[in-house]
Amino acid sequence: MQNSILTQGSVWKKLLLFAFPIMGANLLQAMYGTVDLMVVGMFADAAKVSAVSTGGMTIQTITGIITGLTMGCTVQLGHSIGMKDYKTASRTVASSLALFAALGILLAGLIALLAPAISTVMNAPADAFRDTTGYIRICGMGILCIVLFNAISGMLRGIGDSRTPLILMGIACASNILGDLLLVGVFSLGSDGAAIATVAAQGISVLASALIVKRKGLGFEMNPADFRPSRSETWKVLQYGLPIAAQETLTGISFMVILAILNTFGLVASAGVGVAEKMCGLMFIIPGAMMAAVSAFSAQNIGAAQPQRAKQAMYVSMAVSFGIGTCMFLASFFYGAPLAGFFSTDQAVCEAAADYLRSYAVDCVIVGFNFSMMGYLNGLGKTGFVALQGILSTFLVRIPVSFFMSKIPGVSLFQVGFATPLATLFAIGITVLYLRKLTNKA
Repeated sequence: MQNSILTQGSVWKKLLLFAFPIMGANLLQAMYGTVDLMVVGMFADAAKVSAVSTGGMTIQTITGIITGLTMGCTVQLGHSIGMKDYKTASRTVASSLALFAALGILLAGLIALLAPAISTVMNAPADAFRDTTGYIRICGMGILCIVLFNAISGMLRGIGDSRTPLILMGIACASNILGDLLLVGVFSLGSDGAAIATVAAQGISVLASALIVKRKGLGFEMNPADFRPSRSETWKVLQYGLPIAAQETLTGISFMVILAILNTFGLVASAGVGVAEKMCGLMFIIPGAMMAAVSAFSAQNIGAAQPQRAKQAMYVSMAVSFGIGTCMFLASFFYGAPLAGFFSTDQAVCEAAADYLRSYAVDCVIVGFNFSMMGYLNGLGKTGFVALQGILSTFLVRIPVSFFMSKIPGVSLFQVGFATPLATLFAIGITVLYLRKLTNKA
């Protein structure tokens, strides 16, 4: 493997070549849970489908928190690689592996023990309660594989390698599909089979990553004496990663709150919003990938004392995200109902989704500006502010606007949908002010 490639050459070319594999990996990640649901839906009853849907959402939320925490590893390792401080880089890798292994073991015990309580909190239907608990417990017992897979991906991005995580995610997805077809389709294990396939697929990817790293290395010499956990490096990983993990947690909770608010509009509206959220999740894969790319790109260039190059990456990301986001907005605004038809055959639900999308999708145009600035600030190590602006925009704008709009007599989903772009505008405003403050200090 090569490292430090992000500190040399054309910013446009390097950033985009680094970002494309992240987009592919994010797309595969988004499809991962969908495959479980599709296969179980083909071979099992409604209770098993409900179990995978509810249990999968729980595991996905935990995975999102872990992914946020791995940003600390990406940033710290990127700084070390940029400075060519391979001694510190070795300690960061060792510290991260030890940290996430311990976290995975702890989570495995907690989730296995608390699986029934989690099913209760998630309001799992009575007929699916046992299956939901089983799905969560099996995935929980294998959470170590999921944690290590995401930690290794974060480390690889930190050294400037985004292709290997894509390959690993491809291996995981292929293994998961084969596992689902075998355990659910052939052996009729239902939701338990889907859970086993999920854990096994991640485990296979972890083994594959170990073989790849052993064969190719990490792109820098690692002295065995330096390859050991360090308290200071562990703290730095946590210092950078915990704020992002906290933001991921609160953001996930906030969307659940908003969905609960919009559920008061009735069944069709609720289903329409659910479809729209799935569509937006796919549309946000690109700005999300650009943010991750800018984070790693900026971290290496800040470490290499090339701050202007890091800023250029932010501007490139803004331009790319704005162009693609505008196309997505136009498609959603004019063709929302046909696009929603890929997720639902109910015309009323599709129309509700389209109504919500016409305003919500404005966010596609502007969110790239915010995500690009967030990526740049992550690279600077200012993850605390990144988390703060996300929390403020969510709890001061997105949730209150959604709530108050929902109380207006005769209000439509189109009007409520403006809550998200308004929150993004608020976030952009305070982030620009913060960047100006940093510039003035410099």
